[in-house]
Formats: sequence, structure tokens, C-alpha cells
Amino acid sequence: MENFTYQNPVKILFGKGQIASIAGEIPAGAKILVTYGGGSIKKNGVYDQVKAALEGRQWIEFGGIEPNPHYETCMKAAELARKEAVDFLLAVGGGSVLDGTKFIAVAACFKKSDPWNVVTGAAHAEAALPLGCVLTLPATGSEMNTNAVITRESTKEKLPFSSPLIYPQFSVLDPETTFSLPPRQISNGIVDAFVHTMEQYMTFPVNSPLQDRMAEAIFLTLIEEGPKTLANPTNYAARANLVWSATMALNGLIAVGVPQDWATHMIGHELTALHGLDHAQSLAVVAPSLLKVKSDVKREKLLQFAERVWGIREGTPEERIEKGIEKMRAFFESVGAPTHLSAYGLGTEVAAEVAGRLQKRGWLGLGERQDVTPDQVKQILLQAA
Repeated sequence: MENFTYQNPVKILFGKGQIASIAGEIPAGAKILVTYGGGSIKKNGVYDQVKAALEGRQWIEFGGIEPNPHYETCMKAAELARKEAVDFLLAVGGGSVLDGTKFIAVAACFKKSDPWNVVTGAAHAEAALPLGCVLTLPATGSEMNTNAVITRESTKEKLPFSSPLIYPQFSVLDPETTFSLPPRQISNGIVDAFVHTMEQYMTFPVNSPLQDRMAEAIFLTLIEEGPKTLANPTNYAARANLVWSATMALNGLIAVGVPQDWATHMIGHELTALHGLDHAQSLAVVAPSLLKVKSDVKREKLLQFAERVWGIREGTPEERIEKGIEKMRAFFESVGAPTHLSAYGLGTEVAAEVAGRLQKRGWLGLGERQDVTPDQVKQILLQAA
């Protein structure tokens, strides 16, 4: 196992009725900016719960944060936060709202240059407004980590950034707030959490049996509980397990002391930025093909995955690896996430397009070994066509 430092300060308020607790988590006298997305929280009762919890507090709101939150929209919110001298941000929504709010927290305090430089890595965040979260869509794990992904619509770029300054101070995870999600968003959450886990697991062995088995527990829980919550959206027990699995998939715990990949995400971000695929849809397309192309260097973990997650113990190593990847592909398809570009109206031309973008950006070696070259990205997407 590799050396590591792990600290996670996020306070989790899990379960029914926990939105009522948020006022006690926000400093008295703070001026609050509540951020949200397209307005579904005003239809499903979450907005009213937040409003009741903030009774007597000073707060304003900013809605309209998109899926794959746009830099341009978030900058408007940051300007509002500055103008109104906001002290605290409360994100109410899914991972996109929270990611956008994390960027708003940094941008409102960043005056040296264009805050986009923080996203590109040309500059580092030096301060951020404190924030909290009321989660309404289990998927990204953003409610318990330092990560955010922002899209600049004007340049069709979708890029991640990270800073310890953007840990939420608290996150409310009430499974009932997710009951009204449409099947597509539930499906996306299942796939997103699965691939997040995959990116931290499917690398090479470093004698980390605890992390491996925690990751495998997340895989198995998603495989068991995901279909249940799709079949019965108000099954509280199944939804609670899905919500907590998505959080555990990317709160850093299964990542300690192990190598990480993230090539699937970097390729998927290009598909979303260029062609508008949902984030999880892009992952469902890329992940199976990437594992096939990189099966030689991921061999040991692929065999472990096939045996421990899918129960595949017979056949040659190559046959077991192939069956394990196909089981994963079939699972994604079964929960409503197609795994081929053609299902989204895209063809083989996408392969050269994405590879060229990565080449131009200087991303010449992705993955845990930095050996996923633009030529291999092209091969992966051709297989995914």
C-alpha cells in the first residue's frame, strides 16, 4: 500500500427529515445564497423544506445552474454573491448544482484574474466562501469531497478542479428528496457511482485488500440495490443504500493508498462537452471499451473483478476477463445506460475528434500509468462505436 494522508471534515446528516437541521449548521447572522438548478426542488417540496428551515434567516437565491454547470452561469452567481455580501452558500440539488456552487465559492473570492484559471490549473484558489449541501440526486459524491467539474460553454470545454477549500461544511442526504427523480437520472446515478468506484479500483495491485473489498462492496450494493430503486422509486431502503453508495464511491476513502485511473472520465468529459451526452452516459460508453483495450496492464484486477463481483471462476484468464467486462456492460444496459456511441446518434468520427482534442491540450498519457495515449483513446472510441 502506498503512503497517504486522509482527512474528510464533511458532516453528513443522513435520513428522513434532516433538512430541518440545516439552520443549526449555518453560522448565526450569515447572509445565505441558496443555489439550485432548473426548479424541480419547487415541485417536489424540497424548496419548501429549505425555506422552512431557514425561517428567520437572511437569504437570497440563484436558480438555473445547468447539468454540467456552465462557467458563464456560475460567474453570474459569483457576481451576485459579491454584490450582496453573501457569507454562506447552500447548494440544493444534485452534483451539478453542488459542483457549480463550489466554483461560485471560489470565484466570489478570486480577484487576481479570470477564475477560469483555477479550473485549468493556471492559478490556485486561495479563499472560498463556506458552503453546505442538500443533496437531491445521488451520483457524483461531490457532497463529501473536494472536487468539481465545470463546463465553459463558449469553448466547449469540460474540466475538473479540486481544492480543500471547497469541502462542504455539511451535507444533508435525505433519500426521500430523490424519490421524484426520473428513471434516466436514477440510471445515471447508478452508473456514475459504479464508474467512480472503478476508477479507483481497476488499476494494479498494491496489497490493499481493505480498499479493494470496500470498493467491491460498493459494486455489489449498486448491482443489488440499483435495479430495486428503478423498479420502485419510493422504496426507501433501496434508495438509502443507493444514496450512501454514491457518496462512499467518491469521498476519498477507497482511494487511500492505491493508484487511480480517471482516463474514462477525461475521455467522457470530451463527449459531454462536444456532444451533450449526460456525464454517466459518456462513462457507460467509454468504460467497457477502455477495459478491453487496457486489459493487458489491468489483467490482475480484471480477474479479481470478474471473480469477486460477478462470480466468474471458470474458463481461461482471457475468457474470464472478457466475461467480467461484458457483465458490467450488460449491467449498465439493464439500468438504462446504453454503452455504444451509436445509441446516442454518434459515429466513428468522434474517435479522431476526441483524440485530437486531448492531443491539442497536451494530455498525452492518461490513466494510472500515464499510458493511455491519444491513439489509444481513438482505439477505445472506435471500439465503443
